[in-house]
Amino acid sequence: MKSFLIIGMGLFGHHLCRSLEKMDCEIMIVDEKEEAIEDMLPYVVSAKIGDCTNIEVLKTFDIPSFDSCFVCIGENFQNSLEITSLLKECGAKRVISKADRDIQEKFLLRNGADAVIYPEKNMAERYAIRESSEHIFDYINLGSDYSIFEIDVLDRWAGKTVKELNFRVKYNLAVLATKKNGVVTPVISGESRFEKDEHLLVLGKEEDVRKVTK
Repeated sequence: MKSFLIIGMGLFGHHLCRSLEKMDCEIMIVDEKEEAIEDMLPYVVSAKIGDCTNIEVLKTFDIPSFDSCFVCIGENFQNSLEITSLLKECGAKRVISKADRDIQEKFLLRNGADAVIYPEKNMAERYAIRESSEHIFDYINLGSDYSIFEIDVLDRWAGKTVKELNFRVKYNLAVLATKKNGVVTPVISGESRFEKDEHLLVLGKEEDVRKVTK
């Protein structure tokens, strides 16, 4: 069972905590305000009130024992920077910090963050891609220009197999699975035949997906 520390129990911290709890993780939460943690007590193994810009406070949490530490402070970016740096100083294995702007992401990475969460930007990009095409239903960004896209089966593909379409070579996309009525089925053979009323989960670059679906 993995264990996590969440510092800053605003709206994002609340959603993160509930999501981790559903995955049977052990969670400790910290905030300066008591009212920010009260409603989360049923979801966590420990809840503390404290100023995490004070390294002596952080040292009482046994920072190296957590698999990851999340810094979810949204109102005071200076505090977020300081806490990110102090967590690393205290021996944190992995620090994931929340950013609201591009410049914040750069500074957090320079100050020790192993990864940066940019929820508003990520969600905006996701919906922009989904809503700007009639054939793209969802996508997951994997970094390095590659993403997983959920697209529909075009008329010219229906009834044909992955092998017949020469999909990877012709479209520069890898078919990972099909999805029908909410059920995902991995594509493990070139003989898998596409049906008109199903979706495909493909791995590739956005530019290649748009060439196919426009």
